[in-house]
Amino acid sequence: MKFQIPKGTFDILPYGADEPWKLSSLWRYAEEIIRQTALEYGYREIRTPIYEQTELFNRGAGESSDIVMKEMFTFEDKGGRSMSLRPEGTSSVMRAFIENNLAQSGSIHKLFYIAPMFRYDRPQAGRYRQHHQFGVEALGVAGPAQDAEVIDLLCETYRRLGLKDLTVDLNSVGDAPSRIAYREALQNFLRPHFQELSEDSRTRFEKNPLRILDSKDPKDREILQNAPSILESLSEPAKEHFNELRHLLDKCRIHYRINDRIVRGLDYYKKTVFEVTAKIVGAQNALGGGGRYDGLIASFGGPDLPGVGFGTGIERILQTMVSQNVAMPEEMHPLVYFLPLGDEAKEPCFTLVTECRHQKIPAEIDLQSKKIQNGLQNALRLSAKVCAIIGSEELKKGVAQIKHLESRRQEEVPLDRLVDYFKELL
Repeated sequence: MKFQIPKGTFDILPYGADEPWKLSSLWRYAEEIIRQTALEYGYREIRTPIYEQTELFNRGAGESSDIVMKEMFTFEDKGGRSMSLRPEGTSSVMRAFIENNLAQSGSIHKLFYIAPMFRYDRPQAGRYRQHHQFGVEALGVAGPAQDAEVIDLLCETYRRLGLKDLTVDLNSVGDAPSRIAYREALQNFLRPHFQELSEDSRTRFEKNPLRILDSKDPKDREILQNAPSILESLSEPAKEHFNELRHLLDKCRIHYRINDRIVRGLDYYKKTVFEVTAKIVGAQNALGGGGRYDGLIASFGGPDLPGVGFGTGIERILQTMVSQNVAMPEEMHPLVYFLPLGDEAKEPCFTLVTECRHQKIPAEIDLQSKKIQNGLQNALRLSAKVCAIIGSEELKKGVAQIKHLESRRQEEVPLDRLVDYFKELL
């Protein structure tokens, strides 16, 4: 074939997928549960363009983040403007919130999105250049109760999807005074090891040393084992916020562990940061995470509203469901498969199948089979419950031959009560 799918992407198929998590029925099931859960928690859906001005993401994610330094799909449009495919959802939501004056609608805003994201990263297991994310942004509440609600929403979504063996890692990266104090402590610790650090970490040493804590380089990880904890540098307000959050999570019966090495990959986080992983065969699978980002909206030129949110990859969720053998929903199958025998039966069958569909009865029709055996095989392939066979003899008698495909029982049903008959089988 001349054309192939771009590297780092994949098709979501109704059947024939090479892996079960790529089936559209599973995606639809997961997205329905995600939407319903978010709506029940009072969040409302927002949709933004898949590309924005590059500067928006530079300002939002931070110029020292991996997203901006390495991973954005950036291009120049015909007007000479630098544009980038959306690498994360928060910056786009902030732009839409400000541009559409949503702050005028109230003091508290709870938004969610399910959308594709794009990162020009090296494709590997569980990481794709186009991936899909469920995210929420809760704006207007500075207290830790909002953090607890967001974490609970994420965990409840996973629970409703059937995921188990979840671990919530919790940390605080403090407020501005905390970060200033910790920045100095961390730089003092790392300075004797500067030449041993990876190139990325040496670059971050002055720009944003906290991001070094997020390094995956083995040598960096070894050096960081004895680094001071950011929790030792928290200001009193930041410490109170963190302690109250822990108390609320205990009340919600959300089990968590303190992990003072979590800083998340974006520069805008303040105070609370968290990640959730799931245990799968032989490993841990990172599912999602987020944190608080007070001051982010104001940095875009909007109102100075506090905010907290999360993002979770839908691919990771589905892969974990498959790995953990979560019970999957059955694909919808037709209740009835109409099999017209001969040209004169096609129009009556088409009228009947249309009426069934209008009455919300899942129905399918064979528009080309000329042999009854081929039609029955098609009905079985689609897992129909019954097959309605109508030919010239049936039309003369005003009936349909109904064949129950599982029990092989057969009966005649008058055409004028056929739809009601199928309703009784639902």
